[in-house]
Amino acid sequence: MTTSFTDRLRALSDEALGELLRARPDLITPVPPDLAALAARAQTRLSLARVVERLDRFTLEILDAARLTRSDDGYTSMDAIVALAAVPSGGPEPARVREAVHALQKLLLLYGPEEELRLTGAIDEVLSAYPAGLGRPAAELDPAADALAADPARLRRTLLAAPPSARAVLDRLAEGPPVGTFSEPPTAVLELLEQHLLVRLDDQTVELPRELGLLLRRDQGPLGRLHPQPPELPAGTRPQATIDRAGAGQAMTVVREAEAVLEALAAEPISILRGGGLGVLPLRRLAKAAELPEPTAALLVEVVAAAGLIGETETEYLPAAGYDGWRDKPLAQRWTQLAQAWLNMPRQPSLIGLRDERDRPITALAPEAERAGMPGLRRELLGSLPLGTAPSEQDVLDLLGWRTPIRVRGREAVYSAVLAEAASLGVTGFGGLTAFGALLIDDGENPEDDPLGRRPGADRPREESPASLALGALLPPPVDHLMVQADLTVVVPGPPEPQLAAELDMVADHESGGGAVVYRVTRDSVRRALDAGYAAADLHTLFGKRSRTPVPQALTYLIDDISRTHGGLRTGAAGSYLRSDDEALIASALADRRLSGLSLRRLAPTVLITLSPPGRLLAALREAGYTPVPEDPTGAVVLSKPKVRRAPARAVVAPPIDPASGLTRPRLLGIVEHLRHGDAAARAAKRAPLAVRAATGGTVDGITAVQAHSDALAVLQQAVRDKARVWVGYVDAHGTTNSRLVRPVSIGAGYLRAEDERTQTIHTFALSRVTAAVPET
Repeated sequence: MTTSFTDRLRALSDEALGELLRARPDLITPVPPDLAALAARAQTRLSLARVVERLDRFTLEILDAARLTRSDDGYTSMDAIVALAAVPSGGPEPARVREAVHALQKLLLLYGPEEELRLTGAIDEVLSAYPAGLGRPAAELDPAADALAADPARLRRTLLAAPPSARAVLDRLAEGPPVGTFSEPPTAVLELLEQHLLVRLDDQTVELPRELGLLLRRDQGPLGRLHPQPPELPAGTRPQATIDRAGAGQAMTVVREAEAVLEALAAEPISILRGGGLGVLPLRRLAKAAELPEPTAALLVEVVAAAGLIGETETEYLPAAGYDGWRDKPLAQRWTQLAQAWLNMPRQPSLIGLRDERDRPITALAPEAERAGMPGLRRELLGSLPLGTAPSEQDVLDLLGWRTPIRVRGREAVYSAVLAEAASLGVTGFGGLTAFGALLIDDGENPEDDPLGRRPGADRPREESPASLALGALLPPPVDHLMVQADLTVVVPGPPEPQLAAELDMVADHESGGGAVVYRVTRDSVRRALDAGYAAADLHTLFGKRSRTPVPQALTYLIDDISRTHGGLRTGAAGSYLRSDDEALIASALADRRLSGLSLRRLAPTVLITLSPPGRLLAALREAGYTPVPEDPTGAVVLSKPKVRRAPARAVVAPPIDPASGLTRPRLLGIVEHLRHGDAAARAAKRAPLAVRAATGGTVDGITAVQAHSDALAVLQQAVRDKARVWVGYVDAHGTTNSRLVRPVSIGAGYLRAEDERTQTIHTFALSRVTAAVPET
């Protein structure tokens, strides 16, 4: 007896149907009204493509076995699939094959009893046209090739007589795919075509018939070499503690690099391109200012933007308002915000620098780098790395190539780039997943423990995430002191606390990071601190208080020397003026050719004036090596920190919505109940000939349309009293006759209000439009 796909769905238990919906959540997005609609959706090409791309290599091989063993009437069987997979001897165990078949049945890619299995709908359109890499039967390709294939002995003799060059072509096509292309057919191919061992499809394409492919595979079996088990990752050569320490060290580095990128952007905001994104040259300047390679700078720009730390004005990219708060957080919390943003962002940084389909460069933050599937790809890749192992890149690709071959094939470069990004961000160390990186990708969500769809710990602040706590335990505690050396280098023996880091960024130049952070005090850094409002006494106090070693005399002399000349020249508004008590200094400035563009003019022995505004005068003097300070109209020195510009606050990129999230057992059973209820109502609708005929004015034995209408009111009134369901025939606003199974709620003012249980909605019918009312039988 033939069982339809919809009938097979109906035959599933509630638990089995719920598991199908959990495995294929796209089938209930949105929830269909009944099982017939669910069956139609489950057989569409799009839905099948989504489920097939998640199959592992062996399951796909067994699916090919089902296609190869399919008879002309479309049936195969468990025994036929097991028998084909067992050729030659030494193939996978029958139990493993049956397990793969059952997996396909659970996904409804195969359905029906084991002795009469059928393939679902458009599965042949989704998979390769050549199952197991074998060509089409010779009968479908060419009569002459079919005649040769029909005589196995002749086929073997012809094959044995083929020269080595021709045999090499056949062996290559037998491995799959069975189609070859060429610009000019070589002699070996021409000989094979003449002998009908190959069939010409067009001027440049040939195909190897299935019968010959099976013969060439006699040592491997019809399916070729099967892969029942995933490749094993090599045993870990490094302890997990070593991997974690390496990742923690890189986490410290990447936070510092992200700060450098943002500080460089604050110093020189970048204009937004007309189509969005940063230009190639501005990105290059940003990388140079942050002292980073361009690819690293591009990655960090994308990550900090996803973390909400870069914002936009109408014309420029700037650090966002949340940047200052982020800098004040502990290092582990800052890293977690960056790494979580990278994990969730729907963008592919490895595309930056490449060219799009219109041969235009893809730039950082440009729309062309958006890829919606990247969050899932990152989680899939990192989730494949067991803790305690440090596999090579090729080992990881081989494992993923077995788990999801359709998804990985042709995208190996993308997976390699993600591995490199994970290493740059400290999510991995020495190629292995860190323990805090594993906590980052595992949000701990269990749908069964979260029936309302809220994540466990949703009320907990982000900075208290398990990943940040685990990383914080690996990092050295933040320090509030430093050591000044004789060569004016400043060593902070650990990650500096935020206040100390801010002070050192102002008074010294950063040189290197890691376990210990190294700065250097220079004339320019001291001048920068004085320009920001520090006095010489403040700098002496800072180093005296913070340093655990005696402050070198050279540093004391440097601060005093710079501060003595700092403010020797003063600027103000005229245009602007320049004055000093030192007449020789004024004369030097007047004679300096580097300042000739200011058109300075002596107003008095100690005063010069210019038409240039004070800001330009101040900048030009500093570029020429002078140390001026501005003053207000009263003559008081005006010292202040540079004005900080920030873009409006920007939200952190949210994680993608997983269609399977929130599919708890109660919810699945509720959806199943809805589907079965809707299916029952839809099937009952087909068994209502009386109501349909009466509504359309058709003839029914013993009932005329007039009688049906005259009896309708009485039937409806009785249904209201009994709360029973009735079939209502009616004419809608467009003049079309319809029927509907409803449960009347009330009758009054010329209208009937009734509930349609299938759609769970209340309908209102004008009694004048009701043509019939018949109780449900």
